This record gives sequence, structure tokens and C-alpha cells, in this order.
Amino acid sequence: MPNIAKRVRASREGIDRTKLYSLTDAVKLLKERATAKFDETIEVAMNLGVDPRHADQMVRGVCNLPNGSGRTVRVAVFARAGKADEAKAAGADIVGAEDLVERINAGQIDFDRCIATPDMMGLVGRLGKVLGPRGLMPNPRVGTVTPDVAGAVKAAKGGAIEFRVEKAGIVHAGVGKASFDADKLVENIKAFADAVARAKPAGAKGTYIQRVAVSSTMGPGVKIDPSSVTSGQQQG
Repeated sequence: MPNIAKRVRASREGIDRTKLYSLTDAVKLLKERATAKFDETIEVAMNLGVDPRHADQMVRGVCNLPNGSGRTVRVAVFARAGKADEAKAAGADIVGAEDLVERINAGQIDFDRCIATPDMMGLVGRLGKVLGPRGLMPNPRVGTVTPDVAGAVKAAKGGAIEFRVEKAGIVHAGVGKASFDADKLVENIKAFADAVARAKPAGAKGTYIQRVAVSSTMGPGVKIDPSSVTSGQQQG
């Protein structure tokens, strides 16, 4: 414990918790302090001016990170016949229909992304109570219910990440690894912020993106000036 406390204190040195840093400076600070024995994930948290309890203020979407997420993503696909073959050829880890439903109901949820062809949703709908709370339910709004299963699998494997605002109006995601070059992390963070900005709901009033912070898995949070993260067109 003393060693952990010492490392935490050291990682916080040089960071002004009241200051809003530029995105470039924040990423530099994070990389300098990501000293764990594993490749730490870089995470972004955004406080939005929405109340997700209202349907017209829900924020949800998908972002294709230009430099990938650095994660190995396991993909499950609900499909039959030719579409199942397409999914397998694209690199899906698990492909099935009724057999996949049985597998999931048995508690074998060993995947990170779930995709389905539209004709399979009658079957997949039975799994709402299992997949929904885990954020794994296929949804056409984020491209996981689609006839183009090959494209969806490749996107998931290539760094596509889903996001959904939480009850407190916060949306967050892992956008890369500490080992990434700083400029690649900056590109990924901007791509994520722009995706969130584009997902601004009709019911949002006032300032949409209110606060932004970045952190690494074991490191401190660094506050960022929102104007350095997005294009600014969705701020008002």
C-alpha cells in the first residue's frame, strides 16, 4: 500500500487540478505518467448538458477510431447461411443462430461486440434481459443490426467503439493505449469527441459539451479545454 500511495502521489505531481489543459498537453502529461507494468488504456470522460431520463436527450452512437483502440475485440454474430459465411470470412470469433442463443443463456458471454442481421432480431430479442444490461444488444442506430455483417465485423475489429450516455449525463470510452504515439491519441480523442458532438440530441439545451477529462488506467485525470477537443460547432 505505501508503494501504491507513493506512485499515485508521484503521478499527480505537476498537474494543476484547477487548470484546463489543451488536448496536446494533456496527452503528453498522461503518457509521461503511465508507468504501470501493463499498457494502460487512455480514457475520455465527457460531461454533457443532457438529462438522459428524457427520451429526446439520449446520446448514443458509434465512433470509428482512426488509429484503432489497441484492444483485441471478440465479435459474435447472429447470422445464417451466406451471411454467416461472410461474418466468418471477415474475422468474427463466434457465429451462430439458435445455438448462439443457447450459449448465451448458459452464461457463455465471451465476446465484446454483438452483431446481427435484421432477420435474426426476432431470435436475438429473447436475449434483451441478458445482453441489454451489458451494453451488448445489437442496435441499428450503432450499426450492429445490419445486412453488411462483414463490414460491421471489420469495423469492430478495426477500432469502432460504441458510446452511450449514463444517468448522470456522462459519456466515456477507452480511446487507445498509452503506448500509442501522442499524435495518434490526439486524433482518436478528437474523433470520439466529434462523434459525441454529432450525436447531440434535439432536446439538449444550453452548452452541450460541458467538461472533458482524460486519464490512463492507473493515472490521474487531466481536465481539458473542450474547445481544443471538438470543432466547436455543437457547443451551443
